[in-house]
Amino acid sequence: MKRIFLFLMTNLAIIFVLSITLRLLGVDRILDEQGIGLNYNALLVFSAVFGFGGSLISLMISKWSARRMTGAVVIEQPSNQTEQWLVDTVRRQAEMAGIGMPEVAIFPAQELNAFATGANRNSALVAVSAGLLNQMNRDEIEAVLAGD
Repeated sequence: MKRIFLFLMTNLAIIFVLSITLRLLGVDRILDEQGIGLNYNALLVFSAVFGFGGSLISLMISKWSARRMTGAVVIEQPSNQTEQWLVDTVRRQAEMAGIGMPEVAIFPAQELNAFATGANRNSALVAVSAGLLNQMNRDEIEAVLAGD
């Protein structure tokens, strides 16, 4: 519920800022002087439809696009002790949070990085960089995962 509220409020704030910016810049006066009528209500509705639509589409494809952009490889079957520990840690944290088990992935980057994404929390992706796994100890990694 909180996510939906934040989503709606963010998009409404963007529409509000757009409305104020257009009026402060005098776009309506400039267009009126040139004989171009601009219906602000229609423009704001148009902006809202594209803003909300774009946000929803982005959210729906976030797992797919994150995997493609980072080169993340989902751990289907752990192939070593580190991967097994990572999957078990994410599973334990998901159970403690009362959410579904996310997909777990590793992406090839030397930077210390991790992220979680997905359209809903019961169908998410948690990905960590190879650099994070190589440069941090397990307690540190677990703390990073708990923050995602």
